[in-house]
Amino acid sequence: MQVITSARPEWIFPFTGLQPAQFRRLVRLVAERGGDGIADGRPGRQWALDLADRVLLVATYWRTNLTMRQIGPLFGVSHSTAHRVIDTLGPLLALAPVRRRPVDQIAIVDGTLVPTRDHRLATPSKNYRYSTNLQVAIDASTRLVIAVGDPQPGNRNDTIVYRTSGIQQKLAGRPVMADGAYRGNPEVIIPYRKPADGSDLPAWKEDLNAQHRTIRARVEHTLARMKTWKILRDYRRAAHTLADATSGIANLHNITLTN
Repeated sequence: MQVITSARPEWIFPFTGLQPAQFRRLVRLVAERGGDGIADGRPGRQWALDLADRVLLVATYWRTNLTMRQIGPLFGVSHSTAHRVIDTLGPLLALAPVRRRPVDQIAIVDGTLVPTRDHRLATPSKNYRYSTNLQVAIDASTRLVIAVGDPQPGNRNDTIVYRTSGIQQKLAGRPVMADGAYRGNPEVIIPYRKPADGSDLPAWKEDLNAQHRTIRARVEHTLARMKTWKILRDYRRAAHTLADATSGIANLHNITLTN
């Protein structure tokens, strides 16, 4: 017996964070990327759920972080089928590559720790848990996510992960703002540091730092909104699937900000 279905629009927002119209837009996107024609790899065998319900299952899993044995019965399928749905459709929900933008359009980048159970990638970090370092960049004007880096071990600092996660290449050619943790990347705009002698900064530098903090806070707000998809608070699946999940959540976040 299927409990949750996309045929009942009242179930969509509580379990995905998307309005019904936004959810339908997401389903069309997945269909355009080939999701409607994908079975589970065995010729002649079709999915038990239609495309809209499979997209709903993936979005519900990311939003609630239920286990497979919990989410399967909600959709009237086995936990192994739920696994296959997420593995197959998850990559199709990913954030689309950003089209060419004006070179003066500012990006803001910041990192966050994602607790990850797979110790092949996760390492103990400053939150005292096995975590990965996830880099996220947004457009300063629209607050839309424009790039997500590949997750890196959580004990690496932001200035290193910025270079090794691939996000530096995705943001090449545009101004990038970040906090002081990105010192060592000369192309990134960071706040002024106090002189080595301990003297105070001039007033004009303090003013610029205050403006910098105000603007940079937008990426922190974005990271907080992305973590309302609770899978980013405790990632239990294999580490190699985390990149697709974070990119898909970034896409869902962008959809919630646009009509």
